[in-house]
Amino acid sequence: MIPTPAEAQAILEKYNKEAYHLHHARVVSGVMRHFAAEYDPGREEFWAVVGLLHDIDFELYPEEHCVKGEELLRENGVDESIIHATMSHGYGIAPTPHAPENVMEKILFAADELTGLIGAVAIMRPSGSVSDLELPSVKKKYKDKKFAAGCSREVIARGAEELGWTLEELIERTILAMRTVEGL
Repeated sequence: MIPTPAEAQAILEKYNKEAYHLHHARVVSGVMRHFAAEYDPGREEFWAVVGLLHDIDFELYPEEHCVKGEELLRENGVDESIIHATMSHGYGIAPTPHAPENVMEKILFAADELTGLIGAVAIMRPSGSVSDLELPSVKKKYKDKKFAAGCSREVIARGAEELGWTLEELIERTILAMRTVEGL
């Protein structure tokens, strides 16, 4: 089954209750939908569902991230294409065998950590928003390893490389994508 966004939200909420995790899932979903409009027009909902479900297991099973998620998604009858795509964001980080193979999976890999960093930078701004956030502000905080220390700079850089984008391009494009989902 390829769930609709509403069905994916219901599946997500079976395993996630914390506001932060639900918000992160919605942000990543919106970012994925934004990139789908450019890279895979007509499949925006599929990309959004992948973004929504990518961390399905993280709240309850952080030590089994991207392994337990595969199991949970299968228990819910979710299509293998969604399982591969969602679990591929943990490749090389978590013990998942699913490597990012296509542009959608590579964008998810790159943007997942980056949305957390960008969100943290936005919160520190007087506006508290990405609407007026620019690349130099994010790059400055990116260089400060103590700021949003849980957001892996190595993963973000590797994601940009996998996409064939510069780090600056990835950050800038992700800021723009996050602006489309501000307020979620």
